[in-house]
Amino acid sequence: MASVSIRELRNHGGDVIERVVRGERVTITKAGRAVAELRPLQSSGLSADALVKRWSRLPAMDPERLRHDLDTVIDSRL
Repeated sequence: MASVSIRELRNHGGDVIERVVRGERVTITKAGRAVAELRPLQSSGLSADALVKRWSRLPAMDPERLRHDLDTVIDSRL
């Protein structure tokens, strides 16, 4: 992870942000001490429509069979 001083961030903020946009994490330092981190935001994920399409392709599930399988694997006394 790269380090950038507050002065460098102030003077070259656009360049630093471009590095972050490309996926780099940047630690901001003040007097040589790390005080903050800039990192890319996580993508927003899938849309609701995409999730519904994926869900519709899942195989049917039998809840009783699932319970039985879990009971055989997990000790219920825990």
